[in-house]
Amino acid sequence: MKTNTINAICTASRKCSGCQLKNLTYSEQLKLKQSKVNKALAGICNVERIVPAPAEFRYRNKASAVFFEDRSKTVRWGIYQSAKGEVAAVSQCLIQPEIADEIFNTLALLIKSFKIKIYNHQTKKGFLRSATVRIAPSTEQIMVTLVTSNGDFSKERQFVNALIKRHSEITTVVRSVYTGDAVIMNGEEEMTLYGDGYIEDKLCGKVFRISSRSFYQINSLQTQALYQKAIELASLDESSTFLDAYCGTGTIGIIASQNAKSAVGVEVNSAAVEDAKINARLNGADNMEFVCGDAGAYLEKESKKGNTFDVVFTDPPREGCSLKFLKSLCVAKPKKIVYVSCNPETQARDLRYLVKNGYEIKSATPFDMFPQTGHIETVVQLVRKIPDTHIDFEISLDEFDLTASEAKATYQEIKDYVLDKFGLKVSSLYISQVKTKCGIIERENYNKGEGKSRVPQCTPEKEKAIINAFRHFKMI
Repeated sequence: MKTNTINAICTASRKCSGCQLKNLTYSEQLKLKQSKVNKALAGICNVERIVPAPAEFRYRNKASAVFFEDRSKTVRWGIYQSAKGEVAAVSQCLIQPEIADEIFNTLALLIKSFKIKIYNHQTKKGFLRSATVRIAPSTEQIMVTLVTSNGDFSKERQFVNALIKRHSEITTVVRSVYTGDAVIMNGEEEMTLYGDGYIEDKLCGKVFRISSRSFYQINSLQTQALYQKAIELASLDESSTFLDAYCGTGTIGIIASQNAKSAVGVEVNSAAVEDAKINARLNGADNMEFVCGDAGAYLEKESKKGNTFDVVFTDPPREGCSLKFLKSLCVAKPKKIVYVSCNPETQARDLRYLVKNGYEIKSATPFDMFPQTGHIETVVQLVRKIPDTHIDFEISLDEFDLTASEAKATYQEIKDYVLDKFGLKVSSLYISQVKTKCGIIERENYNKGEGKSRVPQCTPEKEKAIINAFRHFKMI
């Protein structure tokens, strides 16, 4: 057995499937993840070297535990194995903070001493379902969330006081009431049992409020590196506008907004939007607004109004961007897209669509956010190939051997415009034929059809599209 793997040092490795790469050294994990992204994006773009995580162990800022009684009636905690539908009993987890292990161990003792009934998913009876510990690394604030069934929390105050007495570092305790079938899930109804009901963390110099239901990247140190890369790729300035799609609680948008003129974040989760608005106020991000809704529908609506964005950030869930959003994105035509993804396969699918619709990929960089597991995040920069406006330069036509009409737009620009707007491919010969019909003087070599006896003629559909391009470039 390799001595520098998690398999060699974790006592629960044989029964816990949480660390899928437990048999590999960290250097081997990085090679495997690099290969995974390379394979997914093969034929689409080149992939830069993976950015290693600052820490291989104890990097998570969030940990969850399920409680149960063993054969001797001792209350224990463990990590839920979703693939097996089982709980792996542990006393520590090497990828989450040590304080989380200590709190879970204390909770197990208190559950026993206070005679709290543990929820049974088979009988659907019991009270305490699970617990979550969230830590803000920069402020050292700690939130404990107790997920329960409906009903009175017997000796609630005494229970919380006993927990705080043993762990004075805890800054808030929240009860979340959940009545569904999932093993690890927060409910819609919440009540604060101790403290403010939230914690605050600092990321890239900004303050973010984290509630029990907030989405927040679990690897704070590596998240800063990823966000800095994403914002660098956006190349924002004081005149820039951007959209943060699938914005969650607004982290990347709020950080980026300090470099932009204005910004909008769109998120379908209403609780996340409320957190985002609070975070914007905390950081004085007055130039950013947040909208609750579907990102695709929002972008489509704004495009119809004529509102555009210079840059679009998108960080969708594992299933990737919706087709509606991708279509709206291609209609909106932002100059740049910065696509952050936790799933190389669905990202590859979306990138192919964007490349086919006028974008080219400038860079793709993987970040190892989740050491010891098979998960990885990749940030990709896409740039619009076809400018939305034309620019007329004062040049010497004799020097460049162009006719006056050709100075307005090159053959390639006309081809690109027609392909982009109408989805049609047209040849230089067809463009030349339509120029002749429109009275635009052509040089001789374009009209001969390369010496062929029978010259193909432009179809009415393509002729109409080419004329539209002439008008766009003010050639007629």
